[in-house]
Amino acid sequence: MQRRSFLAGTAALAGASLVGSPLAFGQGKLETSKVAIAVGGKNLFYYLPLTIAERRNFFKDEGLEVEISDFAGGSQALKAAVGGSADVVSGAFEHTLLLQAKNQYFREFVLQGRAPQIVLAMSKKTMANYKSIADLKGKKIGVTAPGSSTSIMASFVLAKAGLTAKDVSFIGVGAGAGAIAALQSGQIDALANLDPVMTKLERSGEIRVVSDTRTLNDTHTVFGGNMPAGCLYASQAFISKNPNTTQALANAMVRALKWLQTATGTELINTVPESYLLGDRALYLDSWQHVKEAMSPDGLMPADGPATSLKTLQAFDDTVKGKPIDLSKSWTNDFVKKALTTVRA
Repeated sequence: MQRRSFLAGTAALAGASLVGSPLAFGQGKLETSKVAIAVGGKNLFYYLPLTIAERRNFFKDEGLEVEISDFAGGSQALKAAVGGSADVVSGAFEHTLLLQAKNQYFREFVLQGRAPQIVLAMSKKTMANYKSIADLKGKKIGVTAPGSSTSIMASFVLAKAGLTAKDVSFIGVGAGAGAIAALQSGQIDALANLDPVMTKLERSGEIRVVSDTRTLNDTHTVFGGNMPAGCLYASQAFISKNPNTTQALANAMVRALKWLQTATGTELINTVPESYLLGDRALYLDSWQHVKEAMSPDGLMPADGPATSLKTLQAFDDTVKGKPIDLSKSWTNDFVKKALTTVRA
């Protein structure tokens, strides 16, 4: 687990460096300035807005001291929040629904992605004779971590083909070099993962893409509507206790989303850590072009998004089948709407 933290000093809050920044002094005093955020696969484009807010000091400009803990997958990040070692999760929206099915109320308050960006692909080495999804029966599918958004997407594709998760083996391979090595070595037969991992494997000719959710059109084809993806979510208890801190987090993330709408490739490369590039800057920029449309331009949850997410889970997950899920308790646009009145890139 990688841990990164940065501190906001009082000098920075008062300094000239904040000229033109969106610091919302009028939003009220922060209930707490220290916030622990858990994320699963921070290097992925799925969570790029989080990295931008961190690296460009947008959290710091809001008076926040943010510590980010990076896990192998979203399901592990979720466990950190449920267990109390994290205040907020940068993770997949559908996890709020799975938690509510267990009577644990967590709420999304700023959207990072309006499409999942997840790609399901077959290994050309072990699945050379692939003809249909049914061929995956008895095979091993690599995912970031079991229970993560990648396994959820793969499970949904399997369900549409008449298979269940019990018909395959999900293998946690992470979200970086480990995933690539697992496929190249033949440890897995298929891979559900995200960019830049998938673009790297596409370019090397080692995979055959069979389901893609990197664009809005492809996402609608797979899920039948808008499918919300990465977001910041926290327990309702945390949000109720810390509304001003939650607002500050939303402000920083909306600012990051706006920055990404106009950032050049050079600016992006110069902002993210070198390790994100997988040793190939051209590959990273190529991957960015594949997923740029999937980024939320404003942080707002689309009206039909929560229902699409619930319908997807109900297609294969017994946890939510027949459970009275109240979608209104799983998300809110209130913080983003307020941020949009004051925040600029």
